[in-house]
Amino acid sequence: MTSVILVNELDEAIGTMEKMQAHREALLHRAFSVILRNNEGKILLQQRALSKYHSGGLWTNTCCSHPAPGEDILTAAKRRLEEELGITCHDLNVKYSFIYKAVLDNELTEHELDHVVLGNYDGPVSLNDEEVAAIEYVTSEELAERMQIAPEQFTVWFKAIYQSLHPEFL
Repeated sequence: MTSVILVNELDEAIGTMEKMQAHREALLHRAFSVILRNNEGKILLQQRALSKYHSGGLWTNTCCSHPAPGEDILTAAKRRLEEELGITCHDLNVKYSFIYKAVLDNELTEHELDHVVLGNYDGPVSLNDEEVAAIEYVTSEELAERMQIAPEQFTVWFKAIYQSLHPEFL
């Protein structure tokens, strides 16, 4: 059973709850979204595994998840990069955070205080097929075109991140 950290709008922890229950009840909880670029400046995207409990098959940022109770954002981000993509990356920085709420499939709602973590990585990737269906490195221009042509192919949180970081992507 995986727990998430419930927070208030100031990102102060107010408790923990089983992850699926928090998503069913639409309670605000702490999350993070990692975006990695390689030395060519290309962004590493992942396509979520079709078997994911929501948003399966959609394209999104490099990695995203929830820190465990007592775990800080950067430690959690490094852990999930390793678990999902076999990536060991020490060059990570929290850029900013934002709150979003979106009704998803399977009667779930994402209501997250999402910390956006940026980093650089050039190296091997080993996909965990329970988490990731595919990866792709894209230029900022390619991402902008895909976001314009087919926004429905992307997760709701990545579209929010993209809109807020758009000038930096280009």
